[in-house]
Order: sequence, then structure tokens, then C-alpha cells
Amino acid sequence: MIMYVCICHGITEKDIQKAARSGVNTISKLAAETGATTGCGSCADMAEDILRQQTLQHDFLQVLSPQKTQFA
Repeated sequence: MIMYVCICHGITEKDIQKAARSGVNTISKLAAETGATTGCGSCADMAEDILRQQTLQHDFLQVLSPQKTQFA
């Protein structure tokens, strides 16, 4: 199921998650990357929540992933 977050620009939840995975970590960066929040602005709170959740999930998974070790 597709959930549109920004109707003005047709930005979906998955678009925001993808942007977060590529390094977008602020609303201003999200706006520059996707156009979300730059129309009427009513999507800003939801977009920020999705961005924050994706960023926290990404950070959490990086902490849990094993570190590569090099043997001499």
C-alpha cells in the first residue's frame, strides 16, 4: 500500500525512507532532495516523523552490525 505524505509533490513514505537511507537527516535536506514540505507545508510534521524514525532505525542497525576486523 502506498502512503502519500506530500500530496502537493506526490512524495510517499517510501520516498522519504529512501532519502533518509541516502543520508538525508533534516527537513531542509529532505525538502531540497524531494520537494516534500515545500508546497502547502501540511505534511511537515508527518515527514519529520518518518525521517526521524528511519534515521533512528538506521543508526540502531549500524550499532548492531559487527565491526570488520583485520588480522595482520
